[in-house]
Amino acid sequence: MTSPTIVWLRRDLRLHDQAAFRAAAQSGNPVIPVYVLDDETPKHRRMGAASRWWLHHSLARLDADLRALGSRLVLRRGKSDAVLAAIRRETGARVVHALHHYEPWWRLAERAVAKTFDLRRHHGNFLLPPGTVTTGSGQPYKIYTPFWRASLQQLPPPPPQPAPTRLAAPEFWPQSDTLDDWNLLPTAPDWAGGFRETWTPGEAGAAARLETFAGRAARYDAQRNLPACPGTSMLSPHLHFGEISPATVWHAVAEAGGSVDVFLSELGWRDYAQNLILQCPDYGVRNGREAFDALPWRDAPEELAAWQQGRTGYPIVDAGMRQLWHTGWMHNRVRMIAASFLIKHLLIDWRAGEQWFWDTLVDADYGANATNWQWVAGSGLDANMFVRIMAPLSQSAKFDAAAYIREWVPELRHLDDEAIHDPARPPRGYPPKIIAHTEARARALAAHAAMKQMA
Repeated sequence: MTSPTIVWLRRDLRLHDQAAFRAAAQSGNPVIPVYVLDDETPKHRRMGAASRWWLHHSLARLDADLRALGSRLVLRRGKSDAVLAAIRRETGARVVHALHHYEPWWRLAERAVAKTFDLRRHHGNFLLPPGTVTTGSGQPYKIYTPFWRASLQQLPPPPPQPAPTRLAAPEFWPQSDTLDDWNLLPTAPDWAGGFRETWTPGEAGAAARLETFAGRAARYDAQRNLPACPGTSMLSPHLHFGEISPATVWHAVAEAGGSVDVFLSELGWRDYAQNLILQCPDYGVRNGREAFDALPWRDAPEELAAWQQGRTGYPIVDAGMRQLWHTGWMHNRVRMIAASFLIKHLLIDWRAGEQWFWDTLVDADYGANATNWQWVAGSGLDANMFVRIMAPLSQSAKFDAAAYIREWVPELRHLDDEAIHDPARPPRGYPPKIIAHTEARARALAAHAAMKQMA
């Protein structure tokens, strides 16, 4: 038989609008879909626990979808280039189709794979290929607004392409790990009950989530900042794992009218974040603005733990952190409030928060996570000013978070809408404020002033 072709999967776990699968199917050669659980490629950042829970279920769903086409998913663990080379020795495969990935470890892995394979990379994880939106002089953009303005000149993306109707099977299948052997799911204890209640990983779950959101996309700007309102798309984990393409999302909602352009610009922010890590591969661990290297962060492990556990005494912050722990996700407005609180009220390095989100978010994305944390911290290439210190108590009232707090902070459930944002006398079992807002604000401004003096 003709030598088989490998489709190398990473964060592109779908069949619809998946250029690597489409190209492999059109070649007419037998196709071997391979997912490598790679924690070994240099500079690799190991997936967090929440992401691993999602990955288990997404791979199981993709395998079922592939078997409906007469194919299957081969699972291997190890360094990507070594694993694929072993499959080449077993099967004679010489061609690998894959989607481009831009995290620094995947770029290293792609270079290594290309040394022994005909690696054919395709676009499809972003609206526009990262690195292709440039200034008139050919330089990459560092600031979001001109980046998005230039992106719009190349949009909309091409219409999404259908899934292949058949994938030719190889003469024999290479050996595969079993998914359960990877131990991606929590067992002792099983902390994922809220995840199972909230999410349906996989391509069908992504399509259902998009269908639900499409009906309210026109009202996005009016509802997206209200934590108690189902105004956001909740597509972020599906997009992160590539269970749906951004082009599919764009074409499903672009004609909704109303404020849908605001939502489309959020898809653009996702592209922007990938362009930043293409320019700055270490953006997840290094300040975008060097001046922030001198900011006197506090070493306060007990306060960090209180923030992680949702026990700061600020109801809106605690509600968000508890929602994160229970569901692996947090409302976008509350993410900003919680991040600002850690950085500016507690004066704890943004990297501690970035690492916590990396481990606990089902949509933990290297580019977006780093870009968002550095935006809040003021340390990013495009960022909010550090001296603009978000007031969590007034934010809670402004965005009508009473019902949200009742859901996630049951100790406060009995309080009325006015009192619940800032209880005058915290009830038994709920902690007092870890620090007063005015005191925290003064301390943060003093730290920033000290940083500027050292610049």
